[in-house]
Amino acid sequence: MKPSITSAPRPKWKTPAEKVFAAAFWLAVWQIVSTLLGQEILLVSPARAFFTLWELLGTAAFYKAVAFSFLRILAGFALGVLAGALLAPLARLFSLVRALVTPVMQAAKATPVASFIILALIWIRADKLSVFTSFLMAMPITYVNIYEGLGSADKKLLEMAAVFGMRPWARVRAIWLPAAWPFLLSAVASALGLCWKAGIAAEVIGIPDGSIGEALYRSKIFLDTPHLFAWTIAVALLSVAFEKAILFLLRRSGERGEAR
Repeated sequence: MKPSITSAPRPKWKTPAEKVFAAAFWLAVWQIVSTLLGQEILLVSPARAFFTLWELLGTAAFYKAVAFSFLRILAGFALGVLAGALLAPLARLFSLVRALVTPVMQAAKATPVASFIILALIWIRADKLSVFTSFLMAMPITYVNIYEGLGSADKKLLEMAAVFGMRPWARVRAIWLPAAWPFLLSAVASALGLCWKAGIAAEVIGIPDGSIGEALYRSKIFLDTPHLFAWTIAVALLSVAFEKAILFLLRRSGERGEAR
């Protein structure tokens, strides 16, 4: 069975030169389109966007906004993964839990993010909105992946464990966790990017003071395209760094678990 039912396979680069070539190609396309348009308000040049980002890096407001958004999105992501990881085994063990949880997960996956954000604004303060939105993104992905991962556990090993009277915790460590672990990694990889997108979108709608979303919104209403692009690049880079860091830590912890 595949280790994920929610994420598409990602392209693997053969050499660093391919990465450099791809980046240079799309930067050149960006520069050409910007030159042809000749209007910075519509599309700034790559040099202008990155220079504006460099200027932002020298301001305290940039780091405060990054910290504000990062901590809240991270909190929502962690809570969503934890909730999904707890509900999946319960749903596997108890049909009643599965019957109760399944409609909620389907609704969370099917409902547009904007609808959740607008509804949540009725009950939740704007500065907590990105936590709630990130939680909603991470929970169903984690739940579905781990649920499927537990279902992929080797039946013969489970039968052997029952025959030899293996203790429940020993079964979890020896059979269930190895089966679910690749699915968890895949869920985390899928959820991280979605949490960043949805969390920042929630901030753009809720406009909490001192957030990345507020900075993006103000850049838009003042037609400050260089800052809009600079913040967008910053969000993309932070998302990639966040994903790589979390996956690195999870893989290291998995390797340590196998070593034990």
